[in-house]
Amino acid sequence: MSPVAPSDALLELARAHGVATEFVDWKGAHTVIGDTALRSVLTALGVEVGSEESVASALADVDNRPWRRTLPATVVCREGWTPWIHAHVPNGSTVSLTVELEDGTTREVPQVERWVHPRVVDGREIGEATFELPGDLPTGWHRLIAHLDQPAVLEGSELSTLVVTPGRLELPEVLRHGGATGLMTQIYQVRSAGSWGVGDLADLGDLASWAATDLGAEFVLVNPLHAAEPVAPMEESPYLPTTRRFVNPIYLHVEDIPELVRLDEKSRARVAALAARAQALNAADLIDRDGAWAAKGEALGLVHAVGLEGRRARDFDRYREREGDGLSTFATWCALAERHGQLWSQWPTEYQDPTNPAVAEFAVSQHDRVRFHMWLQWLLDRQLGEVQREAKNAGMSLGVVHDLAVGVHPHGADSWGLAHALAVGVTVGAPPDQFNQLGQNWSQPPWHPERLAELGYAPFRDMVRSILRDSGGIRVDHVIGLFRLWWIPEGLTPADGTYVTYDHEALIGILCLEAQRAGAVVIGEDLGVVPANTRDYLQERGVLGTSIMWFENTDDAPTPPEDYRELCLSSVTTHDLPPTAGFLTLEHVDIRERLGLLTRPVEEERAHEEQSIAKVRAALVARGWLEPAAGLPSVIEAMHRWLGHTPSVLRAVSLADVVGDRRAINQPGTDDEYPNWDLPLAGPDGTAISLEAATRSEFANVLFQATAGD
Repeated sequence: MSPVAPSDALLELARAHGVATEFVDWKGAHTVIGDTALRSVLTALGVEVGSEESVASALADVDNRPWRRTLPATVVCREGWTPWIHAHVPNGSTVSLTVELEDGTTREVPQVERWVHPRVVDGREIGEATFELPGDLPTGWHRLIAHLDQPAVLEGSELSTLVVTPGRLELPEVLRHGGATGLMTQIYQVRSAGSWGVGDLADLGDLASWAATDLGAEFVLVNPLHAAEPVAPMEESPYLPTTRRFVNPIYLHVEDIPELVRLDEKSRARVAALAARAQALNAADLIDRDGAWAAKGEALGLVHAVGLEGRRARDFDRYREREGDGLSTFATWCALAERHGQLWSQWPTEYQDPTNPAVAEFAVSQHDRVRFHMWLQWLLDRQLGEVQREAKNAGMSLGVVHDLAVGVHPHGADSWGLAHALAVGVTVGAPPDQFNQLGQNWSQPPWHPERLAELGYAPFRDMVRSILRDSGGIRVDHVIGLFRLWWIPEGLTPADGTYVTYDHEALIGILCLEAQRAGAVVIGEDLGVVPANTRDYLQERGVLGTSIMWFENTDDAPTPPEDYRELCLSSVTTHDLPPTAGFLTLEHVDIRERLGLLTRPVEEERAHEEQSIAKVRAALVARGWLEPAAGLPSVIEAMHRWLGHTPSVLRAVSLADVVGDRRAINQPGTDDEYPNWDLPLAGPDGTAISLEAATRSEFANVLFQATAGD
């Protein structure tokens, strides 16, 4: 049976709500979105499309929506811009507009001489007045206030969030005078003798200090440190967190908590025993997050019990005040998850809605446990700040660069606490492409674009601001998701989704504003299928792109290093590919063959990849950077030398390449079929290698010198 073709009205309604009705796939083929996918996505956006009558009604409502509010919920503009603001009021009433700036001062907004015919909306005649924002407003978070002589069209809509963003995020000083080379790693993989089974913030500090002092690294880029579940089983993927605003306490270094010295003898002995138990996990073939957290969580509970005193107590109180309701909501979710399990949809009904009075009552009754989870976040905030200071003191110009995941776990803290800002009935993913030929479902609920605007983009701002605090930069995974995301309706395959657009001017602008305030660089991971002009837009705003050598090809040959983008982070590999030694030996083909992920015969796939590798080798030989019969180490060095001759302002060396690891840390499109995110850092033979051993690698200097262009 042929799929049902969408009606013209449904197509028009979808486009009005930013839902793609067609797209061009990775092979260049024009693809039309089916009726089922369009209706499912529109339903997730809150649009009634159950019948053709409801589609017609929803379409008629599109034009009337702005007229139901006095002011738009949010206005985002660039510094120096003078956009028009339309105020809707009962016809015949008067209105004036002021801006309340972030510093508390007020500015008048002049009205524009412009007449618009009134409109009858919901039985009321509504008029429209137009105002022009002054072009000299400072960047920041401000408020628009409409002053009316009659009640507002919609109560509360006389207030609007105004965000003035920088026209362009300027590069940090170090990047304006040549490129910077840094290290990139998955920090949980990097375990020292003192690690409790998982690499932690002390290990990150030691790694950054070594990279800066011995290698001249200007930054260290790490995986997302976002929080996971507080109870087992803990999600392995750092890219599927329970929240992106807060941090996983598994990264805390217990021994660096000052209150540890105040433990009594019995408690100190227990912490020492827990440390020994957790450190034994360093020898395991796979990372055991649950075992590590069981030990660390108990130890942290003992330390928390001694309480805070003096300036530490006051600092904690200031932190709680700064983080506000977001922190208390997250901490309450953690306490509820400990009591009732991870899946909030299976909690007692009264706890499934965070606004239910029963949730507040629970938080009061479990005050100490809620406070414990707030305390953990405060400790993380302080230890992250100390790591950044260590990195900068060791000589890094940028220090730690953090990673922002695309989304959150469908049953986690944000899906509960921020349910009002997320779409339901859909998940985020990617359509089929060359490396994931069945498409990808990342099992993450997306931001609801209209509700995000209604909330003044506060959830997005708070998340970005938290990550940028005490950091030199942020890498935005799948930055194209700030322009559009591939929504997959529940029950359908990744190939059956469609794109939904976002207000990228608002999202990128807010990202640039918060980065400017933090003095940080922004890197957008812009790989894969990229909409037309997207990279030009990111460059215009000062957001760096991403180039992976394996993906950079021109005229069926490796792109010459001189032709790489300047505003870019360039590297040989990425976390979704095997380390370079593994890629050169076709580890990625072997994995996909073993797991049944190929859509063509393995012989054909292997021949294709061998041809790609041969082209890279030939290009390196042609440059005089590689002997024709050279072995793996020489090829890897030559590939990094290729990077060293690019104009890219940032270049990164993978720690996995430094130690000769071959195993892929992640195989996209898999779940339990492959130990994604569970493999410790290892040498060429697959044996786990410690942080201490990694820092003794002679190959580190070789790769850094090559990448730096020496």
